[in-house]
Amino acid sequence: MSDEEVGGSAAAKVQAAAANVQQVAKRRRRITGDEVESVARRYFEAIAARDLDAAVAMWAEGGRENVRGQTDVTAPEGVRGFIGELLDAFPDLRFELISTTTQEDRCAVQWRLSGTFAGPGTLGGIEPTGHPLQIEGIDLLTIRDGLIQSNDAFPDSIALARQIGMMPPQGSTADQRLTSAFNAKTRLTSRLSGSEAKLVAEGVWIVQGQPGRCNVFMIEDDGGVTMFDAGARTMTRAVASAGAKLGGIRRVILGHAHTDHRGTAPALGVPVLCHPDEVEDAEGSGGFRYWPPDLAGLPPVARQLQRLLHRYAWDGGPVKISGTVSEGDELASFRVVHLPGHAPGLIGLWRESDRLALCSDCFYTLDMWGRDCPPRLPVATYNYDTEQARASMRKLAALEPAAAWPGHGKPATGDVRSELESAAGL
Repeated sequence: MSDEEVGGSAAAKVQAAAANVQQVAKRRRRITGDEVESVARRYFEAIAARDLDAAVAMWAEGGRENVRGQTDVTAPEGVRGFIGELLDAFPDLRFELISTTTQEDRCAVQWRLSGTFAGPGTLGGIEPTGHPLQIEGIDLLTIRDGLIQSNDAFPDSIALARQIGMMPPQGSTADQRLTSAFNAKTRLTSRLSGSEAKLVAEGVWIVQGQPGRCNVFMIEDDGGVTMFDAGARTMTRAVASAGAKLGGIRRVILGHAHTDHRGTAPALGVPVLCHPDEVEDAEGSGGFRYWPPDLAGLPPVARQLQRLLHRYAWDGGPVKISGTVSEGDELASFRVVHLPGHAPGLIGLWRESDRLALCSDCFYTLDMWGRDCPPRLPVATYNYDTEQARASMRKLAALEPAAAWPGHGKPATGDVRSELESAAGL
């Protein structure tokens, strides 16, 4: 036999062996799928039969039972507690399996649960109401080696709450009143948390919120927005909503890291950047490290009020910084300008084409009580270096902005240079 014939014979044998392996693997997968579905069915049958021990025994040690919106526990004792509570709350509990879908080691089970919330046990701390219940849901079980490794359960929690009497029946008079009350609350909190985004220049939107008339800027950027300054924590919902309507917030640039300018950033789930000199405060105290103890220097009433605002309204807490920006960097058609003083790493954004400045707390246009005023130097109590803050106001003035938006309140317009130089003490 020639070398060529020998090689061809060997190749044919290898191909045949590979085909056999694939066939065996397919048979094993089919068998595994049947076994997985069998375990899932027996599990629900054990619960329906009120055989708690048998149901718990089908779990792997440390397996996770995650019932969305209700419980997240591990086997065996966490699962025992959850199923036991369910059985105690519904003495006539019945499970009906509507359908199953199995793929490899996962089985999705659509089920229908019915019974009477008669007790004597509670359900999530809720006392028995005697109401009948019938709800549907889906459990997604992962099963290996004949044991449940995890279960992600998705019950119809709204139907459960309505049927046991926690919520009024859908469409009832009580339900309509509840919806009206909820909508009234939403409108009220929306007015408090922030305005709708307002277009203030080409591609630049502003969301202004309370307390302190904090300004958050949305700059159109590659189908979404780059956000400049993060405002107060109370503005989180308004800022997230505005960002979503404008294509989504891609990143946050902190003008500086004081509590009322980092407030929404931790909740947005996007990269947060700032000047290198501001990282310590963004990830730390939010400015408190260099402010006087108890904000000494402020009028007594303002001192007490602002201590509360920092804690309960402005600050969202430390935020992880994913990168830094410095003088001269280009960001979404703007150039970064370093304006230290109020904070060591305070920055503004400058756009030469329309002479627009977004400048965080380089200057104020509000007085201590939130009333409009001409541009003025930030309050010394909150400044890292007041003389440096004066110099930064002069630096901004030298750019001759047509409009300069501070971190709070209204913009400076008109003869901006003269107003800033006057406020800086020239």
